Amino acid sequence: MLNLQRTAMFVAVADTGSFTAAAEAMGLTKAVVSFNVRQLEDELGVTLLLRSTRRLTLTEAGALFHQRSVALLSEAERLQDDVRADHAGLSGELRITTTPEYGSQVVVPLLAEFSQQQPDLRVRHASSSLHADLISERFDVAIRLGTLADSRYHAAFISHFAILPVAAPAWLASHPVGSLAQLAQADWIIHERLPSPLRWQVKDAEGNQVSFEIKKAPRLYADGAQALMAFARAGGGVALLPVWLVQPALDAGELVALLPEYAFAEQGIYAVYPDALHVPAKVRTFIDFMRARIS
Repeated sequence: MLNLQRTAMFVAVADTGSFTAAAEAMGLTKAVVSFNVRQLEDELGVTLLLRSTRRLTLTEAGALFHQRSVALLSEAERLQDDVRADHAGLSGELRITTTPEYGSQVVVPLLAEFSQQQPDLRVRHASSSLHADLISERFDVAIRLGTLADSRYHAAFISHFAILPVAAPAWLASHPVGSLAQLAQADWIIHERLPSPLRWQVKDAEGNQVSFEIKKAPRLYADGAQALMAFARAGGGVALLPVWLVQPALDAGELVALLPEYAFAEQGIYAVYPDALHVPAKVRTFIDFMRARIS
């Protein structure tokens, strides 16, 4: 029978690249970790790690065993969490990733409330403008916005939000925008990951679909919504921003929503998790909690 504790030690060594670092991460001594990894190799009858004075290298068998072990340990942890959750509430660790802006504005406050409701659950949040690989980076769930394209993962719809074209009052004073044609010729501030050409379907006041495309080549780009808003507030032009981020600036008069009679397509909020037959109780519970709070 495979020893899961020894397997976890091997995975820690492979991930950190050293017995010393693995031992520190697990709160053990280097001698204990080294002994257990050697015992694991003896039990399997294969060499998992090639050891040298400078570094450790996975053998071909070690690389395969590491890949399968990560999935095995994750499944074992989910099983343990589910059994405990049925008995005494959630436990273990919830690892979640979001974009910086939506994370700080919406998700982190919800996580703080969720953590208070689940005192035995550890919460680890990471923010990045880039989409993490949930499997290799071992995240339980990612909160993603917009349109999803990665079929490796499952996605649970949570809610949606509006996006608005906005600009600073000072910019509008010298660049009036009274029609879609004028908006198409405006100085746009663009998110780097938007597709090209920059084209959307918008609805007019009667609900009719109208094609809209930016005609003037943008000069300002940013990789996050917060930077886009900063450019707009500084008078750089028009930015298309989510209402959950820009509403305080609109209320304060620092930005103005353009052409409110037209509506850009609403964007989705999704909880994305690894494609697995079994969704951990901690993930299911947090998704339900977030959906109830936002909807």
